[in-house]
Amino acid sequence: AAFTRAGFDAYDVHMTDLLTGRADLAEFVGLACAGGFSYGDVLGAGGGWAKTILHNDRMIEMFRTFFNREDTFGLGICNGCQLMAELGLVYPEHEKKHKMVHNDSHKFESNFVSLEIPKNNSVMFGSLSGTKLGVWVAHGEGKFEFPYEEKEYNIIAKYNYDGYPANPNGSPWSVAGVCSKDGR
Repeated sequence: AAFTRAGFDAYDVHMTDLLTGRADLAEFVGLACAGGFSYGDVLGAGGGWAKTILHNDRMIEMFRTFFNREDTFGLGICNGCQLMAELGLVYPEHEKKHKMVHNDSHKFESNFVSLEIPKNNSVMFGSLSGTKLGVWVAHGEGKFEFPYEEKEYNIIAKYNYDGYPANPNGSPWSVAGVCSKDGR
């Protein structure tokens, strides 16, 4: 609904549509991988989702081709963010990949928090640079784990406070969202 309201022609495409050939990412410019326990009502569902792609040569090629096109963008939320991290889509230039891991609290966190949108070049968040937003978070594996220094990442959202519960997962640098270096 949000994409339709923003002027996109939005389509609901399931993994079975891609796996069976009923749909192909070549038909699209944007890809939003949703959360809400997409691909299973279990922890680590984003990893299982990624394996569905990684263990299928045609799917790997479809995703690589989509993300190598310069006219595309992707958005990963919750399990979708896990998926993109597991596939190495956000920072393909990094030898070591960032991960989404269990919250420091070792429990599911659901809370209303405030975010700051730092200066960034994201096609979706760049125009929001400098704003503060109230958002609802709900995740058990929302903590970013980064193998490199902060300057190596295009951070598009930070929790306004570093400590728990304002940073509900314990992500370093209070990171709540990242984007590829090219902003897509």
